[in-house]
Amino acid sequence: MASPTGTSDAPFGRMLTAMVTPFTSDGAVDYEAVQRLAEYLVDEQRNDGLIVNGTTGESPTTTDEEKERILRAVVEAVGDRAFVVAGAGTNDTRHSVELAKAAERAGVHGLLVVTPYYNKPPQEGLYRHFSAVADATGLPVMLYDIPGRTGVPIATETLLRLAQHPRIVAVKDAKGDLFAASQVMAATDLVFYSGDDLINLPWLSVGAAGFVSVIGHVVGADLAAMIQHHRSGNVAGALEIHRRLLPVAAGIMTRTQGAIMAKAALKLVGQDAGHVRLPLVDATEEQISLLRADLCAAGVKLADG
Repeated sequence: MASPTGTSDAPFGRMLTAMVTPFTSDGAVDYEAVQRLAEYLVDEQRNDGLIVNGTTGESPTTTDEEKERILRAVVEAVGDRAFVVAGAGTNDTRHSVELAKAAERAGVHGLLVVTPYYNKPPQEGLYRHFSAVADATGLPVMLYDIPGRTGVPIATETLLRLAQHPRIVAVKDAKGDLFAASQVMAATDLVFYSGDDLINLPWLSVGAAGFVSVIGHVVGADLAAMIQHHRSGNVAGALEIHRRLLPVAAGIMTRTQGAIMAKAALKLVGQDAGHVRLPLVDATEEQISLLRADLCAAGVKLADG
């Protein structure tokens, strides 16, 4: 199978969606729906990369066996024309190494490794954790810095150290410190991706390569156009898209958990991704009604017209 080709300034592509995992009504992974969703995101929503088995994919509640089978399904469906990046981060370094090796066996193109959560390791622990996972395979690694969920940020000094590892090439940033990120980008070759849909456009202004998005499930093509406009110097065009999509970002990212609302949004546009697993719960009728209005306000075409 052919593989997508990255560049030094966009090693995993530019428009990536953190893909949800479709489940059936009885809670099983729907692998056929996984493939249909991957194809929809690449072919219709202009994603040139997908993050699979991330938090939006409900990785805390999928087994290791399910994770590997999900990866194989996505690689089979779109791995010849989009980057497939596997979430391999946990708060257990040995487990993360195991997941990374399984992802490499499944044929993915890269790894997303989140900061260990809950146990709140010191910066030296973060450095050794990320280095151990990067040493475990031959795959390029995107670090995921999201202190709001993990409790610990990756310090600038730690990022500068990690940038020296030949396979640590990028950062998905949901920390929102544009100044600190700018310092890291100026001092290293690390490529930054916006991991916060609310500030995608500001990230482009300081040098981010692109997005790892949740709202990309339903407006990925618009986000890809925003990136293209900004890179070509059409800042006004990028700003128009940013402002038009504000209701979508608010509707999916600010009312409840992102995976819940991403699945609700997909259903509204005719791409049913099934249910969520506990401890998540499906969107309420009130949340769906508000989301419908948000999508309509942004001009998103709904399945029922």
